[in-house]
Amino acid sequence: MPKTDYLRTFDVIVIGSGLAGQTLALRLADTHRVAMVTKRLIDDTATNYAQGGIAAVLDGTDSVESHIQDTFVAGAGLCDPRATRFVVEHGRTAIDWLIEQGVPFTRDSGGYHLTREGGHSTRRVIHVADATGASVQQTLSRKVRQHPNITLLERHIAIDLITGHKLGLKTQRCWGAYVLDLDSERVLTLSAPNTVIASGGAGKSYLFTSNPDTATGDGIAMAWRAGCRVANMEFIQFHPTCLYHPRAKSFLITEAMRGEGGILRLPEAYGGERFMTAHDPRLELAPRDIVARAIDYEMKKLGLDCVFLDMTHKGEAFLREHFPNIYARCLELGIDIAKEAIPVVPAAHYTCGGIVVDLDARSDVPGLYALGEASCTGLHGANRLASNSLLECLVYGEAAANDIRAQKPAKSPKLPHWDESRVTDADEEIVISHNWDELRRFMWDYVGIVRTTKRLERARHRIRLLEREIDEFYANFRVSNDLIELRNLVLTAHLIVECALRRKESRGLHFSRDYPDMLPKARNTVLTPKR
Repeated sequence: MPKTDYLRTFDVIVIGSGLAGQTLALRLADTHRVAMVTKRLIDDTATNYAQGGIAAVLDGTDSVESHIQDTFVAGAGLCDPRATRFVVEHGRTAIDWLIEQGVPFTRDSGGYHLTREGGHSTRRVIHVADATGASVQQTLSRKVRQHPNITLLERHIAIDLITGHKLGLKTQRCWGAYVLDLDSERVLTLSAPNTVIASGGAGKSYLFTSNPDTATGDGIAMAWRAGCRVANMEFIQFHPTCLYHPRAKSFLITEAMRGEGGILRLPEAYGGERFMTAHDPRLELAPRDIVARAIDYEMKKLGLDCVFLDMTHKGEAFLREHFPNIYARCLELGIDIAKEAIPVVPAAHYTCGGIVVDLDARSDVPGLYALGEASCTGLHGANRLASNSLLECLVYGEAAANDIRAQKPAKSPKLPHWDESRVTDADEEIVISHNWDELRRFMWDYVGIVRTTKRLERARHRIRLLEREIDEFYANFRVSNDLIELRNLVLTAHLIVECALRRKESRGLHFSRDYPDMLPKARNTVLTPKR
């Protein structure tokens, strides 16, 4: 096949197919040729896993100021005021757009049913039963597949961004990306004046996570290599309640269960005691970092494998109506949640830091935008308030689309093709698998819910060893999905550890035994790559 067949030109390249990427693509597709790159199928995203809902001010009992204040409290002093107000004030418009797209939000006698989640002072989370993300994803995915101006590249993984400096140009700008077709094992050169990273977070850096297998920090790593700043990577949110069962991979027990009265208890061997009374006056409705640390403390103190979330007092009819998917999945695994408590453990859930962007989702590199979990907008601060993430995807997806629409067309330079002369080594896949396992285990042990400087330094040392080994593989062997993901995961882990070592305090999701107190002045941890 001639090399020219590997060059494809678009107006916009979107890397990722979750809510952030789909929002932008659909808002631009009537006027722009959009390529959507996704390394699995279109629905294999963190959006699809989101159970709870979308936080927004939607009725007269709530207010913008209340939502902002709740976000500030959860964010432990690091939320950017402009970004927070921008997102919250656009909440109703964002929800209205989803309703126009056909998302069937759950209703009650007074209109749309709103639930309450941890950290919220009132009911403001609109949802589709306990499968909001899946419903939103499926609704928008159908529209993406049907739109004639969107080219969907499933089973394609982005390798790296193509920038002016890499092309030997004096000005730095992003002109597209190299993308590996996983089926043909050929590398495509995608050219566009605007590239959007919407590739999600980095939960797969940890041994236990609620994230899909796609959450390998690809976008954050690519943007760092391209010259973008990243910020607040130390703030990894651990969801307090992931189902603890050998056959339940990454199955989340939604925050809304605690919002609807769920009680966290010790095992029956310890009397089934409700333990949040000893940790926070807000009990189970405290922010996620507090609840996760409380569970971690009780498990370590008593040597437990898990704790239990009790919903038995709500009754079968209520549980079937409000949490049909969780009820059915637990029943498949032999757990009747109407009669017995749910075994749960904390798991890495959300990356609060990421690529630094402005209110239009623009990164430091012209022509490169970042959305959703891969970005650091300033909304989440040191801890994300429950159900603010999907709202952020919607609001910044629209903002980026508006900014791209206002841009004058830029003429792309000639882009070089990928060097495919490298060969695959027979031992490569085994080494990659071992390195991946080692990384996830020491990140869980040394860079988890509770940290120390000594543990972080151990993690840094091991990451440096892995980076050298992986760089050698990358330089000499043909790229594969596993090698690309591992390379990105190790770099993302490096950024998490470096940010954590720079924070000499405990704040939000970063809790250090060496610095248990919060400093009086809040500062972001910003890393700048060497030019």
